[in-house]
Amino acid sequence: MRAVVFEKWKTPPTVSEVDKPTPGPGEVLLKVAGAGACHSDVAVYQDYDESMGMTQLEPSYILGHETSGWIEELGEGVTGLAKGDAFLVYGPIGCGHCAPCSRGQDTYCENVADMPYMASGLGRDGGMAEYMTVPARNLVPLGDADPYAAAPLADAGLTPYHAIKLSLPKLAGGGKTALVIGLGGLGLVAVQILKAITGATVIATDMKPEAMARAEEFGAVTVPGGEGQADRIRELTGGKGVTAVFDFVGVAPTIALAASVVARQGRLTVVGIAGGEFAWNFFKVPYEVDFTSTYWGTIEELHEVAALYRAGQISPDVEYYEMDDALEAYRKLEAGELSGRAVVTPNGRAA
Repeated sequence: MRAVVFEKWKTPPTVSEVDKPTPGPGEVLLKVAGAGACHSDVAVYQDYDESMGMTQLEPSYILGHETSGWIEELGEGVTGLAKGDAFLVYGPIGCGHCAPCSRGQDTYCENVADMPYMASGLGRDGGMAEYMTVPARNLVPLGDADPYAAAPLADAGLTPYHAIKLSLPKLAGGGKTALVIGLGGLGLVAVQILKAITGATVIATDMKPEAMARAEEFGAVTVPGGEGQADRIRELTGGKGVTAVFDFVGVAPTIALAASVVARQGRLTVVGIAGGEFAWNFFKVPYEVDFTSTYWGTIEELHEVAALYRAGQISPDVEYYEMDDALEAYRKLEAGELSGRAVVTPNGRAA
């Protein structure tokens, strides 16, 4: 079968012929419907190397940690699942027996240093292939919902959902505001999630007019980047500042923007992993602001994301690519030419 393989540090992936996998005990073989291309993939093959000590991410393996598909075969001991049913794949895979893993939060596994990989597509063969094996426990049912467009929800849906859910105590009640900085794959889903599960006025900002136009279609009030950006955002809050700010970029200027517009006793969450730095001091951020970061989410939350998707309350913007064009999807991702999420369909896409 064909797959997008990360073979060597500091080297772009290749489309290669690999053996079709066989599910082990407790696993299923999934026929892949869609696999989302993510900036995390680019960071792994472009920026990381052995000097970082992240042995769980050492090549070679198949990329793709945002995956959906249909069960093709059940491994030994798997019951209660049927061939042909559609699922999302919860990517993180922890030890399965520490406290975080017991509550479905494999992202914060206490024994990650002893694990051979971090997630499907991050150290373990992922979904950028015609078939993949998945622990049965990591499957989240899609029902009759379109599995192709669902693929990015495994990260681009789950990551903003986790960040927003943790901020719900701040957003409860009338007169609340939320700001989404960065309207790429995650940011546009974040706007939809905020509209679906909160009563907050949603403000969104980006440098791309087409991305802001799309956010407006989802119900956001938009502010373009550039001169006067922070002033305009504060004006929309009546000068009080934003109740909950979500930075989906994570460079120094966007973090500084977030800090300049967050309200006193508000919450500022940096979700983007661009590595930006912020020099905090007592007087630079309003009093009692929760200044935090998040990483991915829990499997329970992915079930909730899938429920929103099945109900038609959220839907990621996607561009589809056949396996022949998978590397072009990554090129466009690197070049910043995507507004939504690139989804590779290794087995083609039904009409």
